[in-house]
Order: sequence, then structure tokens, then C-alpha cells
Amino acid sequence: MAEHPVGRVAAMSGTSVRTLHHYDRIGLLTPHARTAAGHRRYTDTDLARLRRILYYRALDFPLDEIAALLDDPDPDAHLRRQHRLLRQRRARIAALLTELEREIEARGRGVALSAAEQLEIFGTDRFADLVAAARGAGDDWRATSAYGSADWREIKAEAERLIAEFAEAIAAGEPATGDRATAAAEAHRRHLERWFHDCDPERHVTVAEQYVADPRAIAEWDAVAPGYARYVHDAIVANARRQSTS
Repeated sequence: MAEHPVGRVAAMSGTSVRTLHHYDRIGLLTPHARTAAGHRRYTDTDLARLRRILYYRALDFPLDEIAALLDDPDPDAHLRRQHRLLRQRRARIAALLTELEREIEARGRGVALSAAEQLEIFGTDRFADLVAAARGAGDDWRATSAYGSADWREIKAEAERLIAEFAEAIAAGEPATGDRATAAAEAHRRHLERWFHDCDPERHVTVAEQYVADPRAIAEWDAVAPGYARYVHDAIVANARRQSTS
């Protein structure tokens, strides 16, 4: 069985010799071998344990809890637990990134609201996603810095009605090319034109692409109703075609 000196283990693992000595002193990672002079030598079994320790440390577990977790004799349980915890952390990071992107978008668009008002109005719902999707192509976004909290509440109320109208059309089995869906799409276009930017039917189709361009956005919109993102996209495209032939 291969044996590794403490310095090499520290270099391989990205930790310090001092940390490895500490793990040994508290019994968290005691190397299985020693030289005749008493120097620590780490076996492959020790390295596997160290890897699990580093996983849990990366997840901010305190050392005493890590020691208890490592006492579980089932190695598969360790892997399943680490997998679950890492997925949970990834979800938290993704959520934080979304909130940060919303804040950047809000500041870039000149949303003149206090932090409390932004939390109340934008919150964690899909309204901010709708505002982000509204942009579409072009740089002619209206100067929304003039909007106060009353304006944004009105914008949000309109947006929520639009979201609900599309969802209800889906629930009723209405086709995306039908009258009800295209009427909702036209209302959506007028909403954008009123509050955000010029939005003729051709520009509206560009906006529609935002609903299906990002798998993450699709998943968030489809939580409203099955197939919601594609349905809204198709309704907007169908409405644009109607407008161009009318």
C-alpha cells in the first residue's frame, strides 16, 4: 500500500501541513503509518477519508459534525449525502445569482426604488423575470428611473394579469394560435409598449425569443403551467402574423 508524507498530502489536497497535524491531534484524520522516526505517513485509505473531510468542509460543516458523519460505516451513504448537499448548495448559489442578476438589471434600467420597495415589488416571484424578458433586442429601453413605487406596482399588477391570462388559456386547452392566446399576446405587446419600449409586432417576436432562449428561464416559466414558455412564445408569434396580415 502506498504511503505519502504529510508535505505531499498537503500539496495534493490544497490544505496545509498545520491543518493535517491538527486533524491528527483531534482524531479526525490519524494516518495509519509512521516512519521509524515517527513521521506521519498517509495511506490511500487516509487520503479517501481526507477527501470526504474536505467535501464537508467545503459545505461549511464544523469539524465535530464531520467526525460524526465519518463514523457512518456505509461509504455509499457518504457519497449520496455529499451529492445531495452539493446539489442543494448549487441550487442556493443559482438562486443567489438570479437575485444578483435581477439587482444588476434593476440598477441598469434605472429602477428608482428603495431596497425595501424592490423586495416588496420584485420579490422572489416571476415579475422580475417578466421584466427581464421584456427587453428583447435593442437599446431603446425607456427611462424607468422616473417610475416610482406606485408605477411599479401598477406594472406588476398588469404583468400578473397577463401571466394569469396565459396560464388560464393553457388550462382551458386553448391553442397558442387561437383568439384567446393571441389576444393575451397583443395585451402583452401593448403592456411593453406602454411601460418599457417601442414594440411593434416584429420587435415583439424578438421579445418572445427570451422566453425559450435559456433552459433555466424555461423551467421557471413552466412552473406557472406546463409548457408555459413555449406557449407564450408561440402566441406572440401567431399574433405578430395576424397583425402583419390585417
